[in-house]
Amino acid sequence: MGYEFNAIAACIIGGASFMGGEGTVWGTLIGAMIMAVLRNGLNLLSVSSEMQTVAIGIVIILAVYVDVLRHKAAARVKV
Repeated sequence: MGYEFNAIAACIIGGASFMGGEGTVWGTLIGAMIMAVLRNGLNLLSVSSEMQTVAIGIVIILAVYVDVLRHKAAARVKV
């Protein structure tokens, strides 16, 4: 059905890490709400479904980038 992309996006935006072992249910819930607001806003703006997927993909890339920066900063603090 294609809901996998939305589930992964909600988890990543909610703070779950690709590096493993982090994330909360509340963070995932907030990520799902952000996804719903984003998709609803894009629908109200009459954005095509393909462009909505691109926009959500960009948001996921930004969330992963922030996660990588956070892990690098935490590694510096430990050293």
